[in-house]
Amino acid sequence: MEWSNTRFKFILGFSLLLSIGFSSSAIANTFIYNPKTLTWKAINDSGKVVRTGKGSGGSHYCKDIRRGCKTPAGVYSILSKGGAGCRSTRYPVGRGGAPMPYCMFFSKYYAIHGSYELPNYNASHGCVRVKPSEASWLSKNFIKIGTKVIIQPY
Repeated sequence: MEWSNTRFKFILGFSLLLSIGFSSSAIANTFIYNPKTLTWKAINDSGKVVRTGKGSGGSHYCKDIRRGCKTPAGVYSILSKGGAGCRSTRYPVGRGGAPMPYCMFFSKYYAIHGSYELPNYNASHGCVRVKPSEASWLSKNFIKIGTKVIIQPY
């Protein structure tokens, strides 16, 4: 008898959620970068892939700083954003100021940003490079502060 009462309450509660418009919109927009395939995808709050593109993440080794520069795998959120004039304050070493148009920082030192140098390998100091036109679209139409970013393992 107790199980039936619990089941009834569950069905009633679920029906109530449906009647007030509960939907999958609770799922947030998500940007995913895959360093193995050098690709990214933008998935909207309905779970639909709305855009994909080529990317370039952190290099296995950066000569100028004598260590690996892989983009750390994990789940992040966008913390801050910059416009078309965004520039690095750290790289290149000794000459800082590399252009990073439409930078979207997912940690203190790592961002998704536009770059005209998009080789067919992971080449950055840890950021995820995308075409400038794609960075513009992502920044203006898809990525907001708090958007989820997933960096897959190498």
